[in-house]
Amino acid sequence: MITFTLSLLLLVAGYFIYGRYVARMFGCDATNPTPCQVCADGVDFIPLPTWKVFMIQFLNIAGTGPIFGAIMGAKFGVAAYLWIVLGCIFAGAVHDFLSAMLSLRNGGMGLPELVGKYLGEKTRKVMLAFSVVLLVMVGAVFVYSPAVILEKMAGTAEMWFGLIFVYYMLATVLPINKIIGRIYPLFAFSLIFMAVALLVCLYIKMPQLPELWDGLHNRALTVRPDWKQDLFPCLFITIACGAISGFHATQSPLMTRCLKSEGAARGVFYGAMITEGMVALVWATIGMYFFYDLGTPGFETMAGAAQTGFDTPAPAVVSLICNDWLGVAGGLLALIGVVAAPITSGDTALRSARLIIAEALHLTQTKVKNRFLICIPLFAVTLLLLLWQVGNPDGFNVIWQYFGWSNQALSVFTLWTLTVYLTLKHKPYVVTLIPAVFMTAVCATYLFVAPSALGMSPVVGYIVCVVSVMVSVITFYEWKREVRRKETAYQAQNHTPKRQHSVQKGRDYPHGKLKMH
Repeated sequence: MITFTLSLLLLVAGYFIYGRYVARMFGCDATNPTPCQVCADGVDFIPLPTWKVFMIQFLNIAGTGPIFGAIMGAKFGVAAYLWIVLGCIFAGAVHDFLSAMLSLRNGGMGLPELVGKYLGEKTRKVMLAFSVVLLVMVGAVFVYSPAVILEKMAGTAEMWFGLIFVYYMLATVLPINKIIGRIYPLFAFSLIFMAVALLVCLYIKMPQLPELWDGLHNRALTVRPDWKQDLFPCLFITIACGAISGFHATQSPLMTRCLKSEGAARGVFYGAMITEGMVALVWATIGMYFFYDLGTPGFETMAGAAQTGFDTPAPAVVSLICNDWLGVAGGLLALIGVVAAPITSGDTALRSARLIIAEALHLTQTKVKNRFLICIPLFAVTLLLLLWQVGNPDGFNVIWQYFGWSNQALSVFTLWTLTVYLTLKHKPYVVTLIPAVFMTAVCATYLFVAPSALGMSPVVGYIVCVVSVMVSVITFYEWKREVRRKETAYQAQNHTPKRQHSVQKGRDYPHGKLKMH
């Protein structure tokens, strides 16, 4: 529990120290107008109270990610703590905050358009397709899992599929303050309350857990020698939402269009990610208690657990822990965490997809018919993917595996976009360069060594890792040198002071162009 306690304190310190540094480095200015003030449309650009924006952002990015991912990541051992803490402070929160700031400075622009602006038109098209596919997968996956759970309580899976899908359609099409703005804060509070209650239980029970000084080895191999998931890169794909997740960058523009002050951005975006990291730490610790308690393994004390605790699925761990530790109230909280959280991630995923497509087509969303014009084919594709899952016994796992890798690959695009932006603005680009290079290596290596991908030997994976790091770093510095050469030539030709032409205060996108929303 010492490592766990230190990890919690480091996350808090990271918000106040590194979070403040990143905000000052970027140059947050509370006097700048925000998108909802410049082009309010009553549908997507609607000013909301800051506390409500925070709660919606937290639930948007959280879902079941910091719960299921952290429990599965706990199987790797204490290394999960390091990844959650360092990943959250130096990668995930920076990724979420800076991508949100870039969206704020560009009129609430969505991720593909931001990537295209700084990485080029070809990359924009790739990101457009990549983002929409990822968001549709999220929608399909997060209809399936809650419906299967609810079927055990009442009704049929088909009935719940239909009800959840109807809710998706309403939440995607209606103005953001009608459904999302009203119910999300309640569910977010429930998710936070559940994490706090379990945190208290952990300190009451004080289980004997592995500590940092016990080693960072892949602890799963001590239980299952034939386990085919290597610590690197599988841990960094398994725990995504609690450390860094590309999906978050597709969600932040929803809230940049509702934020009333740029000065509140650090608390909302950096703060929401740190809060999610804390939730992930709690569940990772519960996972270690369940799998590796050095006293009595948690699963041995609970009725209904698998004989081998290591084989217990993450949703079952959530249900067993909540009911055993928190009683009837715990069962209700578990239901919210396992059912409501994925549903609320799925609907905002499809809403983000609608806005991304609308932005690409320059199609205003103030008219209901324009929203349906995009949503009908979007829902049709999601429904087909859902039906495929139902008809395929392993369909959910297949889609989830592709989602996991695609999610982290999306963070790579976002981090490189931020690195290019900071370089062009003559700001300390190293804050995003290091995470960008690291996640590039993780995603490239995972593609080669993961059992669900090419399944090659770890040696091949490590070679790929080194090559991807070298190629990405060399390519970046070659590009940077060319940019500086052009800047020098521009300054000499126009007799401008150094950096004057590349630095501007406030927004990076002309106000007049915001009208297209």
